[in-house]
Amino acid sequence: MKFKIGWGTSIVIAIAFFMSFILYFVIKVQSDSKYDNDLVVEEYYKKDALYGEDYIKMQNAADLVEKPKVIQKNDSIEIVFPASMNRNEIKGTVSFYRPSNKKLDFQVPISLSKPSLLIPKTNLVGGRWDIIMDWDYQSKTYKLKETVYIN
Repeated sequence: MKFKIGWGTSIVIAIAFFMSFILYFVIKVQSDSKYDNDLVVEEYYKKDALYGEDYIKMQNAADLVEKPKVIQKNDSIEIVFPASMNRNEIKGTVSFYRPSNKKLDFQVPISLSKPSLLIPKTNLVGGRWDIIMDWDYQSKTYKLKETVYIN
C-alpha cells in the first residue's frame, strides 16, 4: 500500500517545520548569555526628559567657531580642544559609548595639561564607538558627539 501526501498536507508540514526552526532560534538567543539583549540606555525615560538640556549644550557646541577635533592615530585617539580655550578652565567628561555592548562603555574625566586628551586604543575593541564630549567652559555647557570606527 502506497502512502500518498496531498499538497495541503505538505504545506502544513512545511509551515510546522519553519515555525519550529524559528522557535528554536528564539529560545536559543533568549537563553544564551552570549547574546546580550539589554536596553541600549539604562533609564531612557530620564534621559529623554533631559534632552532639552542636551539640545542646548549641542547648540552651544555647534555655535563654536573652532570645535574640538577627534583624531585617530595608530595607537591612540586624540581629542584636541581649540587653542582659543584656556585648558585649565575646561572641565567635564569624555564618554566612550559602544552601541553593541554596554559593558565596554567607559568615561574619562577631562583634565588637560596639554591642549589635547590622549586615549590609548588598547582600551578600545574594534568596531563602532560614539565619543561624547560633555564639558563646561566659562560657565557655559557644551556637548559634542563624534562616531569613530576602530580597526
